[in-house]
Amino acid sequence: MSAPAWRANPAPALGGSIVVPGDKSISHRVMLLGAVAEGPLEVRGFLQSEDCLATRHAIESLGARVEDRGDGNLKVLPPERLMAPSGPLDFGNSGTGIRLMTGLLSGRGVAAVLDGDHSLRRRPMERVAAPLRSMGAGIETSAGRPPLRISSRDRLEAIDYDLPVASAQVKSALLLAGLSAQGRTVVRQPAVCRDHTERLLESLGCAVERGEWGAAVTGPSRPAGGHVVVPGDFSSAAFFIVAGLLAGGDTPIELQGVGMNPTRTGLLDILRMMGGRIEVLRPREESGEPVADLCVRRTDLVGVDLPPEVVPLAIDELPALFVAAAYARGETRVRGAEELRVKESDRIAVMARGLEAVGVDVSEQPDGLLIRGGGMTGGVVDSGGDHRVAMSFAIGAARASGPIEILDVANVATSFPRFEHAAGTLGLSIESLHARHGT
Repeated sequence: MSAPAWRANPAPALGGSIVVPGDKSISHRVMLLGAVAEGPLEVRGFLQSEDCLATRHAIESLGARVEDRGDGNLKVLPPERLMAPSGPLDFGNSGTGIRLMTGLLSGRGVAAVLDGDHSLRRRPMERVAAPLRSMGAGIETSAGRPPLRISSRDRLEAIDYDLPVASAQVKSALLLAGLSAQGRTVVRQPAVCRDHTERLLESLGCAVERGEWGAAVTGPSRPAGGHVVVPGDFSSAAFFIVAGLLAGGDTPIELQGVGMNPTRTGLLDILRMMGGRIEVLRPREESGEPVADLCVRRTDLVGVDLPPEVVPLAIDELPALFVAAAYARGETRVRGAEELRVKESDRIAVMARGLEAVGVDVSEQPDGLLIRGGGMTGGVVDSGGDHRVAMSFAIGAARASGPIEILDVANVATSFPRFEHAAGTLGLSIESLHARHGT
């Protein structure tokens, strides 16, 4: 069966200015909180990607109305009470959407089935379902995976829960459930992870406690309506940050309005450890989130032995980091990243095979990769249907010795619609092809 593919070509020099799409994590959360808010929620910068649109369609199936205002601007009109959907809620490829919706629906008296595509059906859900059951939620999984069946229970009890591993999705699901619970729901984290849910709840008037220890909400509580500005997605910016370091020309790459939440920007610290020249300009705050513009200049990077404690702050950006490491002088070692094995693909295995296919000396470890820099040749890479893998090899092609053909790229639309066009404005040529799986 034919599937979309790309041919990414070497580029003499990249440069220019770009606005990256809205933050995917925040866009999901805006939809979910807008559906249970006390009044209308106006949103600027919503990401119109397949993942976020799946969450939008889910809340519409639950009774919310969403009015489009154009260019990512919209208005969410919540129902007085969520209603049972007429059929399963389809989250496509979105682990964030399905896990957070599981928390939001628990305790709201709504029976629903939550499902997704074949990739999502392979992803673990008990990490969310088990603690929600301890609050009184009725949730059935299918051998620990989707589809999930949520019963129409309308009362939860607050819990004090220690996350076994740092997971923003599990933390957020429990905090969203805590809005329906009686009392103070506390989620303690073993390491710092994303805090978008806490910041957004706080900006919408909910009583939230947060810190490096984790977060807590006191319920029952409803977010207020109002206005939310969604910043540019740092995970999307990451590809062009790495592209600028690897293949920037006389003109630097400038990225405007990028979200700079400190729980997301671990990649900046890592790339600076490798010698990367990245300036943070015009820092500001919008809707509780720090935002800035970035200026990136070409740099000869040096390999690093990555401290495991920084991994959770860069987990989604590690595929792009692996590509940067392929061009760095010396070895780069990443450990403590076993979470990558249960993303949209097994990103450790898929990235290892892809790097080998373009001539990189790489050793796969149980919890990461050891990469010996030296650059990329041309070749054919199977992305495993993983959007972040596909985009990472596309920007890696800018300095490769020949074109890189990247198979199975349809899922790029889940997070970065029109990525090829955005890359083209900076000087990177990506041609659309059709290839057969297994070629």
